[in-house]
Amino acid sequence: MKIAVSGAHRVGKTTLVEELSGSLPACRTVDEPYHLLEEEGHEFAEVPAVEDFELQLERSIECVAEGEGDVLFDRCPADFLAYLLTHDDADAFDLGDWLPRVRDAIAALDLIVYVPIEDPDRVALARSPDAEWRQRVDEQLRAILLDDPWDLAPSVLEVTGAPHDRARQVLARLRSRPD
Repeated sequence: MKIAVSGAHRVGKTTLVEELSGSLPACRTVDEPYHLLEEEGHEFAEVPAVEDFELQLERSIECVAEGEGDVLFDRCPADFLAYLLTHDDADAFDLGDWLPRVRDAIAALDLIVYVPIEDPDRVALARSPDAEWRQRVDEQLRAILLDDPWDLAPSVLEVTGAPHDRARQVLARLRSRPD
């Protein structure tokens, strides 16, 4: 079973992955591509460039393809599409080149857990350009996952509430799945 936790930055994805890993001890966890790449020595600018997000998208696709057995992923390829499509330099990103590989990666996931920005926001952020970008990423990710404009056909569960409530929602969905 492959599960990815998806959402804009600072919505509680990593916290949910940690919460779920305690309830799903057979699942191996895979850190988000940003951290994996940092561990390998990649240096990101304060505001990552399109190329940085493409590198993260590439790593996310690789992680899904290489993930064997039961795996919890912190982020999925759809996250990076949302960041790329809302980036100030989005015109430099060629969606058509990436879509077949993203579609294959999404098809390999059994479930994408979408963690939206809630109202009121669970993460207090000062009003800044970053907060505005975060909102745009959330809106774009919602459209990608729930409206599915490119026929990615993801299996998506939107979760809300405190971390333990979110984890309960995921576990309930997993229990309701036929074997």
